[in-house]
Amino acid sequence: MPFKTKLYAKRGVSAQKEEVHAAIQKLDQGLFPHAFCKIYPDFLCGDEAFVNIMHADGAGTKSILAYLYWKETGDIDVWKGIAQDAVAMNLDDLLCIGITDNLLFSSTIDRNKSVINGAVLEAVINGTQSFFDTLKEYGVHIHYLGGETADVGDVVRTIAVNGTMTARWPKAKLITNEKIKAGNVIVGFSSAGKANYEQEYNSGLGSNGLTSARHDVLNKHYANQYPETFEPALNDEVVYIGKNKMTDTIMVDGQPMQVGKLLLSPTRTYAPLLKKIVEEQFDAVDGIIHCSGGGQTKCMKYLPGKLSIIKDHLFEPPPVFKLIQENSGSDWKEMYQVFNMGHRLEIFTDAFSAAKMIQTAASFGIEAQIVGRVEAPINNQSTLLLKGHFGEVVFEY
Repeated sequence: MPFKTKLYAKRGVSAQKEEVHAAIQKLDQGLFPHAFCKIYPDFLCGDEAFVNIMHADGAGTKSILAYLYWKETGDIDVWKGIAQDAVAMNLDDLLCIGITDNLLFSSTIDRNKSVINGAVLEAVINGTQSFFDTLKEYGVHIHYLGGETADVGDVVRTIAVNGTMTARWPKAKLITNEKIKAGNVIVGFSSAGKANYEQEYNSGLGSNGLTSARHDVLNKHYANQYPETFEPALNDEVVYIGKNKMTDTIMVDGQPMQVGKLLLSPTRTYAPLLKKIVEEQFDAVDGIIHCSGGGQTKCMKYLPGKLSIIKDHLFEPPPVFKLIQENSGSDWKEMYQVFNMGHRLEIFTDAFSAAKMIQTAASFGIEAQIVGRVEAPINNQSTLLLKGHFGEVVFEY
């Protein structure tokens, strides 16, 4: 068993959510079982030309990183990034089925009032609205319908920031991944850098694998100083075993950046970019994958049949992933299975259309490139080949 998988299990989490998938396997898969989100008939209005979608997600354990940074620095603004994380993890999943406008959002915030004060709640709620205001400038309208804020200190040690997003959408404008086929190329869109709708450099980490990132990178100071940030039953050998503090700096593109800021970079949304691509190139989009939980293996879950995926022109991993790998000692196979490692969005299309998508991404300040392709399966076996500076990694399905 790879080193990181051992740590994941000992920390009480699962990189691939095996038990979750087992628990839901008997549920209705919706109208399009290969789509990135579950899609249902239009129960709200009964119109056969429309569908209903409701999706729930959140910032995960990233809120604990925000808590640590806030306690160490007093910077309340860090919570605005957690608000963006909770929204983007919902929004970018829905983008993958073609929904780019007129969404409803309801937040769910559970806190331990003894450690999370009202100023934090205000920063999260106002940060959510501020993010919606930014997206509105790019034609992406999300309506904030409020939500639930509960004081549940017996359940939550610090704070959990989650949300639910809902939409009613024309069935003819859905992207369901059923068109993914041999001959497609895969365009990857960088998760790092600074898009022209972002305020600062984005490390690209997103909101997945943060339990690993937090404990593998940060040192024992945090276990001793903030015992409320981890499960007390955990063995000391897996709790905050790294070498860094939040305010340590590393060089990124020739500039010093705090470790805490790298780990807390708000999850990039691709909404402005995908809105333009879907409006201009809808017929050329055969499938879209959000490389969230499962990293570069995520695409395999949504293939419409037996296919081979080859990704042999991947992005150079941004510095934050190198920081995590150096601290954890994880092998590269495990890193690419847990983290996005450089691109968190990929579109399956044809080579000609890919060129325009890459140009569109550049107009938003987002680097993009063809990272791979789809081929016919060998011996009727779906496989994923990752190839790069680390050598070759193969997954069989």
